[in-house]
Amino acid sequence: QVQFVESGGGLVQPGESLRLSCTASGFTFSLYAMSWYRQAPGKERELVATITRSSGNTDYADSVKGRFTISRDNPKNTVYLQMNSLKPEDTAVYYCRRAGRDVYWGQGTLVTVSS
Repeated sequence: QVQFVESGGGLVQPGESLRLSCTASGFTFSLYAMSWYRQAPGKERELVATITRSSGNTDYADSVKGRFTISRDNPKNTVYLQMNSLKPEDTAVYYCRRAGRDVYWGQGTLVTVSS
């Protein structure tokens, strides 16, 4: 079955960096665009970044543009999110998701940005 395992979250101070990873299984990873989402406490889940199947194109939410970079390694079935210059408002549980109408979520990885 389709599964996602996110990792790399943690507690960091404002201005620091983290790199999240999401390893997928149960489908042909290279055939799908992939996205990162996040859900902050008390808020709805929001789209953060998307990358096409061959990494040819990426797109970002305005709130993270210039600070976050999405990438993927198709042979490793993994998508990454490099997060720089983190802000307290980036605190959230981060999830990855494949494109398409069928929605599958992993357990997410918690990112806390606090001094």
